[in-house]
This record gives sequence, structure tokens and C-alpha cells, in this order.
Amino acid sequence: MGPLPLTAATGGVSGMGGMPHIPFSLHTLLTRWNLSVFPITVALALAAVAVWYLQADWKLAVRGRRWSGIRTAAFLAGLAVVDVALQSPVATLTGTYFQAHVVQHLLLMAVAPPLLAMGAPSTLFLQTASRPAKQRWLRVLRSGPFAVVSHPVTVSFLYYGVMFVFFLTALLGFAMEHMWLMDVLNLLFLFGGTLFWWPMVGIDPILHWRLGYGLRMFLVLIGSGIEAFLGVSILFYARPIAPMYSVASTHVGGALLWTAADVLSLIAFLPIYVQWQRTEERAGRRLDDRVATGWPTTAPDTSLSATGPADRASGRRQSAWEAAWQSRAGTVPALDRSRSPGPAGGSPVPGGGSSPLDLLAAPEGLSLRGGGSPEHQ
Repeated sequence: MGPLPLTAATGGVSGMGGMPHIPFSLHTLLTRWNLSVFPITVALALAAVAVWYLQADWKLAVRGRRWSGIRTAAFLAGLAVVDVALQSPVATLTGTYFQAHVVQHLLLMAVAPPLLAMGAPSTLFLQTASRPAKQRWLRVLRSGPFAVVSHPVTVSFLYYGVMFVFFLTALLGFAMEHMWLMDVLNLLFLFGGTLFWWPMVGIDPILHWRLGYGLRMFLVLIGSGIEAFLGVSILFYARPIAPMYSVASTHVGGALLWTAADVLSLIAFLPIYVQWQRTEERAGRRLDDRVATGWPTTAPDTSLSATGPADRASGRRQSAWEAAWQSRAGTVPALDRSRSPGPAGGSPVPGGGSSPLDLLAAPEGLSLRGGGSPEHQ
């Protein structure tokens, strides 16, 4: 006698929606890894990205520059989470249990993206890549299409709008019956989550849109309410959310989405708050240094101008990258050899300006004038 199918009370019904039923067990959790073409391809791509990141970290170490071990650990953890979402038994169980689908969704949109953003891959790339590669990447960051894609309205739709369309329409069931479409949507979820969490974490600067710490925390709070509303809506469904799921599984998935949204939002507050505190501490230290060296404690406002203090003197316009760095750190990085003598004969003039490409291309003898942000050193 073969194994009995699980009843609706346990979260699955054999053969629902024409998809094979997979019983939930410890053996399933350990062995049912998805070895089809798509997850294997994704795993190979993730491995290649991990190798690049570690090699870039090693390049900085050889040059005598330290890259944070916490960033490296966070980035590698983010890659591992993506693989778990798309290849592990979590992905396999999505065909039978809606709660597994919710777990996969949360991993791709709310867990992996902030971990990847904490790794600051854009900053690491700009510090280790060749000059042509840096220039190409900077052109992408400055481009009009990227400005549109990274606009807060676009990002909100890709993060929240797509979520509502996917869960509250027939798209979920249709995609689960056409796995190529489900694979594409999973990549879209990861892309939308990355665009959302990139400015929230805020280590890698986005040139076009800059979010203050208070606004970041507010958006996380609002997002928690949106996701909680979606979870509650699913929780009170009177029918299965898709043909391959049971009503009980639908309710469990809705409750999980509701609860996880609140928990993850609270967790997201912590790194944003810590960054805010560290930024204030660095600003205080810079102010103390200026007072101690006799420099003015206030600097001209460059946020509405295309040129910084040093650039006005030389007549050179600031680039978009320099303006973004100036607005974040209060200074523009420059090479030691281009320092201007200060009033004491050897102190650098705060706010000096060379191209960041010069900074990133020559790792030796670098400085951040005026005690610039250590996040970008």
C-alpha cells in the first residue's frame, strides 16, 4: 500500500492543479533539491559572483587596504539565500504548499537583497576594476534609463505593486503551471527587492535619488503595513489562492506573510538606525577637527550647485559622482599628491576635488580629505 495523500488540514491535496504532490517530511527537507536547468544555471552564476567578490576583496588586501569582513560575510550570505530560495527544497515544496511559496518570496525580496546591499558590491567594483570598466559602470549609474528604473515610484511598483498583482490575481496559478514564467517572475522579484533595499541600506550611493535616514525608516514602516494588509487579505480567503494549494495552506501562507512582514520590518530598522548614529558621530568628529585646526565650522551649501568649493576656485564643474559623494560624506575623495596646503603648511584643504576615478584607479597614497566617510575607503 502506497503512502496516503496529505489531507487539506495538513496543507496539501494529492494531484491538485495537475501538479505532483510532495509530502512534507524531514527527508523531503534534506533531499528534494531542484536540479533542473534553471536553478543549476542560477547556482553557477551565484558561484561566479562569489568568486569575483572574494578576488576583489583579495586585491584590496594585497594593496594594503582593508575591506570589511562584515560586508563580505553579508554579501556571501545574500548569495546563499538566493540559492536556497531557487534550488533548495523550499523551491520544490512551492508546488504543493503555499506557505513554502511565501517563504521563497520573502527570501528573494526581503532577506537576500538587503544582505547583498550590505556587501556594497558597487563600491568594491569601483575600487578594484579597470578604468574602462569603472567608466562603463558609472555611465550606467548616471544614465537616464537607470534614473527611471531606480525612481522611488518605479521601485515601489516593482516591490509592492507586482506583489499584489501576483498574489491577488490568477497570475500565481498560471505561473505555477508554466514554470518558465515562474522562473522569470522570481528573477523580477529579486530585481525589485534589490532596487528597493539598495537605497535603504545606503552603503552604495545611488546618484539620482538620495533618501535620508528618517525617510528610509518611514518607508520601511509603510511597507510593513502594505505587506501586512496583503497577508491579512490572503488569510481570510474562502477558497484556495491557486488550484495547486488547499484552503488551509492558503491561510497558513497569509498568516506567515503578515507576521514575517512585521518581524522583518523591525529587523530592518536596526541597521538604518545604526548607520544614522554613525553618520552623526562622523559629522561631529569632522566638526571637532575643523574647530581644532582653525577652519570654519560651516561649509558652503553645495547641494543645489554643480560645483563644490574647490571646483568654484578652479572653474571645474563637479561630476554627478562627486556631487553625490559630497552630499553623502561632506567631502570629495582625492589623491594625496593633489592636496593643497592648509594654513599650517601641511594640512589638506577640506573639500578638495580630484576625479573619483583617479582615486579608485590608484590605491596607494589615498586620502579622504576632511576625514571622509570610512564607508568608501
